[in-house]
Amino acid sequence: MCITMIFVVLGSQKFQFDRLLKKIDSLKSAGKIKEEIIAQIGYSNYRPSSFENFDFIEKEMFDQYIEKADTIICHGGTGVIITALKKGKKVIAIPRDSKYGEHVDDHQFQIVALFSKLNYLEALYDVDDLEKVLYRSKQKKYRTFQSTNAVFVNELRKDIEKIGKR
Repeated sequence: MCITMIFVVLGSQKFQFDRLLKKIDSLKSAGKIKEEIIAQIGYSNYRPSSFENFDFIEKEMFDQYIEKADTIICHGGTGVIITALKKGKKVIAIPRDSKYGEHVDDHQFQIVALFSKLNYLEALYDVDDLEKVLYRSKQKKYRTFQSTNAVFVNELRKDIEKIGKR
């Protein structure tokens, strides 16, 4: 059986995300997560003992881990979510919660809810559900993400052509 890889991405803003790291570390230590795990943990204080982790990594290495990973577990930031979806990766996104000092507000809840509602990813709202959500994500088929940049450029091109014909 082929062991797959999970890449955990916790962003670059100056907030910790210790509760998620502790849960992943606990599940990996208990053998409940079999996959190799590599994590970019940002400003988190907790240091996982059961998987390789870095505070921050260079873009080239980040891109290599995204490519290699089968699943991305990440915070609810649009940058990492869209990057992973464009690469066709399964994504489990958990919004940072201001009540735990993980962000200044709770805007990531709306981001994660929308991507989940559109069936692009699996939302995780309670870290205690991680094992169940990870299992569900392996079974589920998600919608393929299409960037709207091409749509925007085509619409802009049409508008410019209309102007040129006047």
